[in-house]
Amino acid sequence: MSTPMEIAEQKPMVEDPIPLPNASMEVSYQNPIEAATIPVQIAVAEPVATPNPPPCLHENKFLVSVEVCLKPSSTARLEDVQRAVERMLENRSMSYADGLVLIPADDLFLVDNVQRICICDTEEWVKNNDVLLFWQVKPVVHTFQLIEEGPCEDLCADGQPASFNEWILPAKEFDGLWESLIYESGLKQRLLRYAASALLFTQKGVNPNLVSWNRIILLHGPPGTGKTSLCKALAQKLSIRCNSRYPHCQLIEVNAHSLFSKWFSESGKLVAKLFQKIQEMVEEDGNLVFVLIDEVESLAAARKAALSGSEPSDSIRVVNALLTQMDKLKSAPNVIILTTSNITTAIGSLF
Repeated sequence: MSTPMEIAEQKPMVEDPIPLPNASMEVSYQNPIEAATIPVQIAVAEPVATPNPPPCLHENKFLVSVEVCLKPSSTARLEDVQRAVERMLENRSMSYADGLVLIPADDLFLVDNVQRICICDTEEWVKNNDVLLFWQVKPVVHTFQLIEEGPCEDLCADGQPASFNEWILPAKEFDGLWESLIYESGLKQRLLRYAASALLFTQKGVNPNLVSWNRIILLHGPPGTGKTSLCKALAQKLSIRCNSRYPHCQLIEVNAHSLFSKWFSESGKLVAKLFQKIQEMVEEDGNLVFVLIDEVESLAAARKAALSGSEPSDSIRVVNALLTQMDKLKSAPNVIILTTSNITTAIGSLF
């Protein structure tokens, strides 16, 4: 297992899920030298006690995430809502379990501004469907307001498909997507912790020569196992959890097939245009950028075809240019690259 996974989670254990035929997916945290892979069976399994590491503690209390979604009509500051929710939770002797929290009817500020309050991820740390009591918990409140605008497509003048789509996060389109994806117990939380740890290392200025990590995440498995949806849900979740550090978040979904133009030498210009836009986003202060490259094996196929002489050399230049730009992006502290693949054997030459 590669170093990034060992840092993000101490010796994670994967329990045996209920097997389903032809419903497997693997999650890789991609390293330039080797990849750490977690095999996954997509199944709804009964809760099983696992030897997970203890959660983060604060003054001997469990840190539990509480997500607060504001109403679309709310004009309240996120910080004011956060403090109001913290006071409400402090004044109520409530237990903590995943799910919605009732908004007190007598708290007019919260009633007017808050759409929902949700406790998240407690099932990682409790056994046998137990709950955490209020005196055991230090709530970490994340307030956010959904962006109702849909994706912004990059329009091509020659009638080709758009080379990328852009969402401003957190997007209404992805609301509830994370919760709707069912994998084996703890998988999504481990993935979230890994990505959050990679961002934290960069934020704290950890020397990558001393502690090795990588912000390229590869999800691979058969079609229809939810790889692309999980990437989008992960970006949405991180935009909520990291909004105090990064108030502006964007998701760029790259259409790998559309980068290959029918016109010779035009493909390189498409790649340059795409990454120029991404670089402008990265350079903005307080911006967190997610780059999603779907079906990344198509790049490896294009390179192989070009090397064999069955495709024009323009294809291999495009692939090399794209990989070079990805390497440059990896050095930026506020970028996470998400990739998916249906054919794992085809991508070995890319990473």
